Amino acid sequence: MEERIAALSHLMVDDPFAQKGSWKELFSEQGELYLELGCGKGKFLTGCALAKGDAGYIGIEGQDSVLLRALEKTEQAQIGNIRFVCVFVKDIRDLFQDRELAGIYLNFSDPWPKARHAKRRLTYGERLVQYKQVLKTDGFIAIKTDNDALFDFTLEEIERKGLEIKEMTRDLHASGYEAKEITTEYEERFREAGKNINYVLL
Repeated sequence: MEERIAALSHLMVDDPFAQKGSWKELFSEQGELYLELGCGKGKFLTGCALAKGDAGYIGIEGQDSVLLRALEKTEQAQIGNIRFVCVFVKDIRDLFQDRELAGIYLNFSDPWPKARHAKRRLTYGERLVQYKQVLKTDGFIAIKTDNDALFDFTLEEIERKGLEIKEMTRDLHASGYEAKEITTEYEERFREAGKNINYVLL
């Protein structure tokens, strides 16, 4: 696996912390920058990058075996406006400066179901506030999850931090929101099983 990842190293950022403030330099086009935190196997991110070729997309995934699938998808489709990072993020501000990103996607994040692990959830209130700091004034956070308990928790954290909800539904694919157009691997699986997809946009 290490050899396969090494062969695709041109799609990766070796030192993402050193890239803070200069992510746009990695892309030939100087459009907006978008981040998917926990990009998994890359179906969603590659879909976004193909749909919006003038933007730059950054995928962060902590598990290298999963990231390999995303790298291979990107290489096979010859997509040039994605870069990947293999790291577990504690504070997004370590990687991005204020107002550096136009949008952040959180798709089917680990629910960390035990109460004592609440602070590890990517939608924990303090994390949401940190995301807002690295977003442009009109930037967004888009959250999808099949986990109803995590979604309830997320809405509570949004309210606790006084953040504004722009869009929200507990059944994304029955809604008229554009967010249903580009899907993840998990999303397709859950849809086929008849599971509702929760969605909120900040």
